[in-house]
Amino acid sequence: MARDLASDADFEVTAVDVNPENLRKLESASDIRSTPADLGTPEKVKAAIEDFDIVVSGLPSFFGFQTLRAVIESGKPFCDISFMPEDAMELDSLAKQRGVTAVVDCGVAPGLSNMIVGHVVGQLDRTDRVAIYVGGLPKARRWPFDYKAPFAPHDVLEEYTRPARLVEHGQVVVKPALSEPELMDFARVGTLEAFNTDGLRSLLTTLDVPDMTEKTLRYPGHVELIRVFREAGFFDKEEIEVRGVKIRPLDVTSKLLFPKWRYEEGEEEFTVLRVIVEGVKNDQPLRHTYDLYDEYDSKTGTSSMARTTGFPSAIMARMIAKGRFDDFGVFPPELLVRREGLFDELIRELHTRGVVLTCSVTELE
Repeated sequence: MARDLASDADFEVTAVDVNPENLRKLESASDIRSTPADLGTPEKVKAAIEDFDIVVSGLPSFFGFQTLRAVIESGKPFCDISFMPEDAMELDSLAKQRGVTAVVDCGVAPGLSNMIVGHVVGQLDRTDRVAIYVGGLPKARRWPFDYKAPFAPHDVLEEYTRPARLVEHGQVVVKPALSEPELMDFARVGTLEAFNTDGLRSLLTTLDVPDMTEKTLRYPGHVELIRVFREAGFFDKEEIEVRGVKIRPLDVTSKLLFPKWRYEEGEEEFTVLRVIVEGVKNDQPLRHTYDLYDEYDSKTGTSSMARTTGFPSAIMARMIAKGRFDDFGVFPPELLVRREGLFDELIRELHTRGVVLTCSVTELE
């Protein structure tokens, strides 16, 4: 996100991070200023953003809500990709009071997936079903995990533990994460395993669709392995005592797993997204299918997950900074695409960056 915005002559970008090494990597590759700072408290966030016109955030999910509040209280427009467990819409009234436009969940999924759904729902006379499938994986499968993590460790484990909210027959239902696995085939990838995760988020309340699901994609066999970890208690957050020391099993698991799940420099990976929206237009049942496949960019050394997550947020931040929105409040992405031409503009901007969506429409009987 920082590099993309810094490539625009209209922006002067400063990156803030607690890890100086992360900042050095940015400085060596782009015209980006940097400020080392711990953003773990609202007060430190407010101090860090005081002199800037717009804030773009990629903080871990457990900082997401308090950061959103701090930015709104500072009166700064905001674009965020945090997978926060709290309901960001609780701060909508505060954002309206402070005259702030804040866009949340603006990554790939949630984010781009929401925009696709919002766009198609706006075209249909009636929407009956939404299904979202998304995953980021290494191209080379390696035993025993067949997986590596492209983003914050805490947020990866959240996918395995946070209960998944779905919509069935017009009612919100809650199912365990990792439930209802199914095998699916994808061009250029092969067979992947999909399982329930809590990725619908704002779609649960912003859209009136009777059946909606969101599933994460992994290589086959991953679900059963992670279920064993979970059922054995390795993801528990309650402290246990070991040799007189109290420790959370989740912290031990993270410490052991993530060195093994870290991508090597230059390691090839990919991101795959499929969004299916079914409904009726002019009495004809239709299925809209959007597919995205993106790979590691060896020219820039940028992962596909960084590209597909970061570019939608950077594009949206440009729109906010340049006055495209005159409404104040907290906005999930599916509401923004109601503005005429915005979705098409976003897709064009993604295409110029090499992130390509394909769309097919099928008539149903």
